[in-house]
Amino acid sequence: MSDAHRKAFVAESEEGITELNNALLDLESDPDDDEAMDSIFRIAHTLKGNASAMGYESVSELAHEMEDLLDEVREGHIEVDIELMDLLFDSVDYLDAMVSDIAEDGETDIDASGVEADLREKMETGSVDDSGDTDTADSGETVDDDTDAADEPAEVDDDTEAHDEETTEEEADDAAEEADEEAAEDTADETADDTAEPDAVTADADGAAVAVDDLPESIANAELATSEAVYRAEVGLGDTEMPGVEAIFIMQEIEDAYDRVGTQPAQETIEDGDFEETFDVFVIDISASEIEGILSELGKVEFASVSAITPNVDDPMAVAEAIEGGAAGETAEPSAESAESDSDDADDTDAGDADDTADSDENDEKSDESESSDSSDDSDDSGGDRSSPGSSDRSGPGGSGSDETDIQSVRVDVNQLDELYNLVEQLVTSRIKLRREMEREGIDSDNLDELDKITGNLQDTAMDMRLIPLSKIVDTFPRLVRDVARETGKQVNFTVTGEDIELDRTILTEIRDPLIHVLRNAVDHGIEPPEEREKKGKDPTGNVSLTATRDRDHVNIEVADDGAGLDPEMLKQKAIEKGVKTESELDRMEESEIYDLVFHPGFSTAEEVTDVSGRGVGMDVVHNTVKQLDGTVNVESELGEGTTVTLRLPVTVAIVKVMFVEVGGTEYGIPVKNIAEVTRATDIRTTKGDEIINHDDEIYPILRLSEALDEPSSVNGDGMLLRIREEHRKVALHCDKVIDQEEVVVKPLEGVLSGIPGLSGTAVLGDGDVVAVLDVVTL
Repeated sequence: MSDAHRKAFVAESEEGITELNNALLDLESDPDDDEAMDSIFRIAHTLKGNASAMGYESVSELAHEMEDLLDEVREGHIEVDIELMDLLFDSVDYLDAMVSDIAEDGETDIDASGVEADLREKMETGSVDDSGDTDTADSGETVDDDTDAADEPAEVDDDTEAHDEETTEEEADDAAEEADEEAAEDTADETADDTAEPDAVTADADGAAVAVDDLPESIANAELATSEAVYRAEVGLGDTEMPGVEAIFIMQEIEDAYDRVGTQPAQETIEDGDFEETFDVFVIDISASEIEGILSELGKVEFASVSAITPNVDDPMAVAEAIEGGAAGETAEPSAESAESDSDDADDTDAGDADDTADSDENDEKSDESESSDSSDDSDDSGGDRSSPGSSDRSGPGGSGSDETDIQSVRVDVNQLDELYNLVEQLVTSRIKLRREMEREGIDSDNLDELDKITGNLQDTAMDMRLIPLSKIVDTFPRLVRDVARETGKQVNFTVTGEDIELDRTILTEIRDPLIHVLRNAVDHGIEPPEEREKKGKDPTGNVSLTATRDRDHVNIEVADDGAGLDPEMLKQKAIEKGVKTESELDRMEESEIYDLVFHPGFSTAEEVTDVSGRGVGMDVVHNTVKQLDGTVNVESELGEGTTVTLRLPVTVAIVKVMFVEVGGTEYGIPVKNIAEVTRATDIRTTKGDEIINHDDEIYPILRLSEALDEPSSVNGDGMLLRIREEHRKVALHCDKVIDQEEVVVKPLEGVLSGIPGLSGTAVLGDGDVVAVLDVVTL
């Protein structure tokens, strides 16, 4: 059970409990209100079903008992009276407390057996016997009665009282001696543990242990001057398409300010972008203020945390020596505190024993009040000890838990989310307009950088609010696969991995049908019948898997099967039969391009049409839908082994970081996520009439945008090259010049303009200009 499912259950249950309370009030004011009765019955039934599905049996059982009783009331067998209403309200309090426990801890240990017994008794006899619960209903009376009863023998036999006091004092002395011995042993053990810790280890501000060997060599071997210390800055860049480039700029700023700098991982690794979400920079300074100031002024830094690794030294010494000294100080100081604490504890224990003996009478007099208070406190903290309600004064499980806790979630209409997102888009456009106007006027302001950060954070928050886990759609797929397997007479084992990965609501909605098509094909076309699989030496049960993984700002969804795989020769034959490709065209195509033929409209490899597939529709829908979402789809197959269909989708839509280029005096945009490298066009060679460049022993053909877009080239010099990421397309785009990169609102082309090769949408700039955003795949 995922955390998302638990939160959804809690949110729906809390809403149901509120409705249940209101409906009970309506029924109490008008016992003949059939609508209120139906509402109460419906909500109790829903709570029972939801709790049972989630595995919360105690909640389900209580709701079930309520439902049974309500059914008798609805049939007219039990009258609506004050006893019934008190019992139902008390049951709702128990449900509320249980749900509150589940919200906090993921489970509940509240014992509702008492109220369940009362519900059954009310249903079977028409009333609840309160005689057994009178004492527990009023804890104050019970304590008073017990106290009086305990006092009576004391008045009769003074010797007994004296003997009891002596016994109490002896037991107290024994307990004090045992406590002293245990405290001494604990102190000795703690001292031994502290002494056994390594000397050359210290801790930073976050409490993380740091050893000399953990530091970069340039820092570990350095010498500290008087008042200097080693500081570690944890730096995070957030979501960025070019982490290596961003890291180079950051390291340049730091190296300009410091002579002694170290990094983890190595600086070369960081500048290659080969690090997780954060990397560490180590510097030597007299305070953290300068490194904090540098990082705070860099707009590329999303997160920065600076902590001291060593104390500021009083005399010059090596870093290793400073760390060793810092560790010794940290080890010795707790020992002194521990000794003092133990001494205080021992004094407190002795004093406490003496006070307990001297003030025993006074404590007896106050026992009623203190026990009542303790009981009240315990009822808030413990579920298992809550008393079962049994009278008109029943208080339930300490009252409603939800009244004392903050609201953890709210339900927001989808239209409001869309409106918020539209406002954020307008804010992004206005920010771009403001920046461009200030640049034209030659104004430079730190306030604008602050506005960029705030706008970016607001944008991220608005996007995150639209993210929904993949489980929202894939949870229905196991049943789909099972039904298709039954229809086709096949045995299929279906697994899902990564269902907790989140996608934008719009993308998730659009991708559901394409995934259904791919899964149907995997079962119908991919998996062989059991007898055929056995002949091939395979397990008669085929395997189909859906796996989702996050790759920076994209999500990859793979649907794989271990079936028959695709036959390239059969695909070629089908393509010729349907007139999709000529034989000469097929001969020039690579195998991966042959597999992509399945996305052609009307193309099907099925021998016959069934209710499941074979009509030549489906995979073309997959391709077109994914393309409209600015994604890609790829097919890999091995004959006899199986097929894998991979859908690569952006996590979010609309706001995209775009690099603006100029071609023939016209501005165009290219999504930064598609660009691997930007260089000057100085290394272009011509081979067999085609322009190419070499990169890491790989050949990339040159595509001149001036020719592709029918624009006159106005380049002065060699121009610029944008090498596209290989997973999108192995090509380098030539333009006149690179202008800038900005986050802009990209609107997809609609109507007759949709599907134009080379164009994915348009971006409106701050000055009102509309710029075409290029699609590097179809260009």
